[in-house]
Amino acid sequence: MSVKQVRKAIAKVFSIVFLSAAATAQANGPAPGNYAIDASHTSVVFAVDHMGYSDVLGRFNELEGSVQVGSSGEATINMVIKVGSIDSNHAKRDEHLRSPDFFNARQFPEIKITGPLSFKRLNGKSELVAKVTLLGITKNVHFELEEGKQGKDPWGLERVGYTAIGTLKRSDFGMNFMQGGIGDEVLLTVNLEAIKQ
Repeated sequence: MSVKQVRKAIAKVFSIVFLSAAATAQANGPAPGNYAIDASHTSVVFAVDHMGYSDVLGRFNELEGSVQVGSSGEATINMVIKVGSIDSNHAKRDEHLRSPDFFNARQFPEIKITGPLSFKRLNGKSELVAKVTLLGITKNVHFELEEGKQGKDPWGLERVGYTAIGTLKRSDFGMNFMQGGIGDEVLLTVNLEAIKQ
């Protein structure tokens, strides 16, 4: 066999391997289409420092939205969180959190997380860069991203799942009340499931 023939054979093998890998990746990825966020299996949880003693945790109990998955596996998220549903396990504190000192729920009833799920490799991990709108201000927020299971559940529904963990500064959004007593950095954890429509 000549050198030219060997090169052709090697090129053919690499082509087959590459195409097989691409096909496998596409087969293992989520099916393209529109996925509605399953609010009963989705959570948005925050943690913030309380005077250095401990972290206060809370969550938002009402949210909605969608994940649009393209033919190449790319995805776009559009999540709307209802500020009035904030729950830190303390009714009086929750009432204060809804006030203009913090989330100003009457004037800004929604928090939005939108944009393409831009998968970037950061120190060997996937990173999601999303736009977060809070108190009428939109900022890019970086999340460490983990893709969950994707595919049909036992009832035949096509699902996708993601977990995103990121940190934002509340002062970037104009939330400055009690700086020094309450931490500026807020850890945000989003566990998301969505069902193909």
